[in-house]
Amino acid sequence: MNSRSFVSIEDIGRPQIEALLDRAAFFEAHPDSRLLEGKLVATLFFEPSTRTRLSFETAVNRLGGRIIGFSDAATSSTSKGETLKDTIKMVANYADLIVMRHHLEGAARYATEVTDIPVVNAGDGANQHPSQTLLDLYSIRKTQGRLDNLTVAMVGDLKYGRTVHSLVQALRFYNPRFIFISSPELRMPEQYLQLCRDNGIEYEERSDFGADAINASDILYMTRVQRERFTDAMEYERVKNLYTLRNDMLAESKPTLRVLHPLPRINEIALDVDDNPKAYYFEQARNGVYARQAIITSALNIELPHDEH
Repeated sequence: MNSRSFVSIEDIGRPQIEALLDRAAFFEAHPDSRLLEGKLVATLFFEPSTRTRLSFETAVNRLGGRIIGFSDAATSSTSKGETLKDTIKMVANYADLIVMRHHLEGAARYATEVTDIPVVNAGDGANQHPSQTLLDLYSIRKTQGRLDNLTVAMVGDLKYGRTVHSLVQALRFYNPRFIFISSPELRMPEQYLQLCRDNGIEYEERSDFGADAINASDILYMTRVQRERFTDAMEYERVKNLYTLRNDMLAESKPTLRVLHPLPRINEIALDVDDNPKAYYFEQARNGVYARQAIITSALNIELPHDEH
């Protein structure tokens, strides 16, 4: 196992988080630093992705590295019955780093156990999405000027939403207040509520998406209800349209409020929100390139130019 793998935000503390955020800020100022010359990154996406895959590939290209891999498991030897272990060990012969998305929880952790090159988790089932969390933290710090003492409302699919799970874990270092808004079927899992209790973090759970919650928040983190996580189609139909943010709902919110969303959006944010200066989800996606440049170079133990940061 390579100790520089990035599998879960839970594996790192506040100093490492802030070092990565500072590194992301460097890459925002110097996006085309050619620090990966001669390095090869394998992107193994066993589960569909657009933003995450393109963001990682953009990060590698801007850093001067090269990419191999696949974006559809059906085009790999997995479709012939090859085990995940064999796929990882084979690809590790060719690459300096593996970026992997997989539908099974724990797959990225397992991958680190069968190879000595670093592995970056690009999402494992409903479990973790640590690179998304880093770009979320970067977006929050950039828009709010801090990470400490913020009220963060999380809305929608809190049961299967790996982005909100990782964000709760990361923000535990920063004395947040959480407002968890969801239907009972999609409430935040007990382990993350227990994490809040263990760390003295104030939170409330509610099913109504009202003005009082929006107006109290510094960050409004919307999520889509993920059809692919449901085994019961009727349950999905029952909850998919429960929470939709409209522009008029932001009228009395804080001037500094920012609306985040990991994307893709379905219908949980109305199109009329897009032109509101409080909407930040497209800028948030752009920040993903800088965050992933930070993760990749850190995993490969590449130092930044001392005269430029």
